[in-house]
Amino acid sequence: MLKILIAEDDRELRQLFSHVLMKNGYTVKGVSNGKEALEAMDNDYYDLIISDIMMPVMDGYEFVRQLRDSGNTTPVMMITAKDAFDDMRMGFLSGTDDYMVKPINVNEMVLRVNALLRRAQMINERRQVIGNTILECDSLTVIAEGESVILPQKEFMLLYKMASYPGKIFTRQQLMDEIWGYSNESDPHTVDVHIGRLRDRFRDNKDFKIVTMRGVGYKVVKL
Repeated sequence: MLKILIAEDDRELRQLFSHVLMKNGYTVKGVSNGKEALEAMDNDYYDLIISDIMMPVMDGYEFVRQLRDSGNTTPVMMITAKDAFDDMRMGFLSGTDDYMVKPINVNEMVLRVNALLRRAQMINERRQVIGNTILECDSLTVIAEGESVILPQKEFMLLYKMASYPGKIFTRQQLMDEIWGYSNESDPHTVDVHIGRLRDRFRDNKDFKIVTMRGVGYKVVKL
């Protein structure tokens, strides 16, 4: 079962987030500041961290900065009452993966948690094989019939995501959320452009093809 660490000094909020996430099948531990969160990370493994910014003893910025400086790449979602752009920028510069502003919609929080965990899983697995075609995450390389091609990051992640679930239909919005992130304001039709480029590159591939589900989205099909 996936484990989530919540660093939030507001006891009621911490309990609410814990309750909602446990209802969705996660194991949860709550702490009240960044120092306690670092101690928890030393003693156990967590798949994802939800951290407030304004906390006593050690705030969220410093917590995430120390976490990243130690080489820890666990996904972090920051939750804060601050909504100024500079605060958001500081959060991302410290190493945060996603950002939500209070008051929190807990259903949206669960969606964001799910998406962050899926992206982390894609990165951790590093390699995907479909037929005789190999997708290497570390180098953004696709190897087929003895030839290799390095893809732009977004194209690679799109193909990697769909190839991980052959036959599964992904809507444009799902792909935007998972590859570009929930906070991205790009037009979902950006996905169409990237899919078109992938089709051109792998038109002659004998292991898979990208199929358009009209009015719905896309899927990768094994041949």
